Amino acid sequence: MGFLPQDVKFDIDLIKKYAKPAPRYTSYPTAQEFTEEFTPQDYKEKLIQSNERKTPLSLYFHIPFCESACYFCGCNVIITRRKESSQPYLKYLYKEMDLVSSYLDKDRKVVQLHWGGGTPNYLENDQIKELFTEIKKRFEFDKNPEISIEIDPRHIDREKIFLLRELGFNRISFGIQDFNPKVQQAVNRIQPEEMIFNVMSWIREADFESVNIDLIYGLPYQTLETFTDTVEKTIKLNPDRIANFNFAYVPWLKRLQRNIDPSTLPPPEEKLEILKMTIDKLTKAGYLFIGMDHFAKPNDELAIAQRNRTLHRNFQGYTTHAEAELIGFGATSISMLYDAYAQNAKTLREYYEPIDRGELPTARGVKLNEDDIIRRDVIMRLMSHFQLYKGEIEEKYGIKFDEYFKPEMERLKELEADELLKLYPDRIDVTPAGRLLIRNIAVNFDVYTLAKKEKRFSQAI
Repeated sequence: MGFLPQDVKFDIDLIKKYAKPAPRYTSYPTAQEFTEEFTPQDYKEKLIQSNERKTPLSLYFHIPFCESACYFCGCNVIITRRKESSQPYLKYLYKEMDLVSSYLDKDRKVVQLHWGGGTPNYLENDQIKELFTEIKKRFEFDKNPEISIEIDPRHIDREKIFLLRELGFNRISFGIQDFNPKVQQAVNRIQPEEMIFNVMSWIREADFESVNIDLIYGLPYQTLETFTDTVEKTIKLNPDRIANFNFAYVPWLKRLQRNIDPSTLPPPEEKLEILKMTIDKLTKAGYLFIGMDHFAKPNDELAIAQRNRTLHRNFQGYTTHAEAELIGFGATSISMLYDAYAQNAKTLREYYEPIDRGELPTARGVKLNEDDIIRRDVIMRLMSHFQLYKGEIEEKYGIKFDEYFKPEMERLKELEADELLKLYPDRIDVTPAGRLLIRNIAVNFDVYTLAKKEKRFSQAI
């Protein structure tokens, strides 16, 4: 059956050889293939067609507001302390929900709900209650839905944590990035250690089912020594999941990053040492390497789903609900249907205007053809399970795998020679050394990225 999920091997020579840009594959085709030719009418038609599949729903709500700017951030956010900005935004969310829900069958249950941002806890307590109530009015929830929220620990108190739990949120995520005060100062995110441990104690007291913590390596002034301290403190917090993201310094794409002095960033060699240390410490502390940047305890749903080969990826990262179609609400949010992706307008004005006309605020997207759907399935299985059984793809799509993917299988032979994967007649196994380079393996099935001369993605490691 191949390798155990927790097996991961840090091979510095292979990492250097394959240090090339590659997509993160939260979708296939990637968001780079979205075009404005995909219209609100196209999205409406695809929503209505999706009812024939009777799939459950995963809902995402984007709350774009933040009180201050984090210089490392690559998200679409609105920096403002004027809390009155959020009330009109909520009204438009309700109007968008009215439009979208009118196209969806009422018997399609919501198995997953996620609030992201920005900063969802930017909302006042009464606004949080109101938004949650309005969602429940329009959608039917499954018996045991996964309801999660991202929070900023600097702007939350015990009362708000308990309110979230009472409403029904059962999973929570927050970013630490780094415990070191000098690093925090350099990225404009000051959050003292005592504050973080207090927030975690409230979350545990409120009995959330799962807690995720985000770290970022490669930030200004980070060293192997300082980040070792951050990882050890994170382990003491004892979260269920840990995401350790690679900081991609792209100031030409993300304006906020222009506030960072590139001379303060750790050199590539030290960055790799930091990554190796993080993997070693987290796996020794009992966390399993799920894939990409993610670690989870063995009894966490992500780890269980990976063992059962039911893990999947979408725009929120790894998910246990492969069967659900994702519907996004709010500015810039993305919806993932079986055969189409749709993204909402970016600015508030562009988001509000079509809704005022009674139209969906879709700005761009893409329709998937049969080849896209087959390749997406192959890529997502590799990304999620580190293993692919050819017979499952052949049976599902009526193809002969080795014939359909003849050029791809030839390319994979070079990766097999480097011991990133093992090719068998019936399957492909990613080796422990190949797991850190899974994006470089998956890209071989990506016809769009391979055809591009300019690869506008972050480095795979």
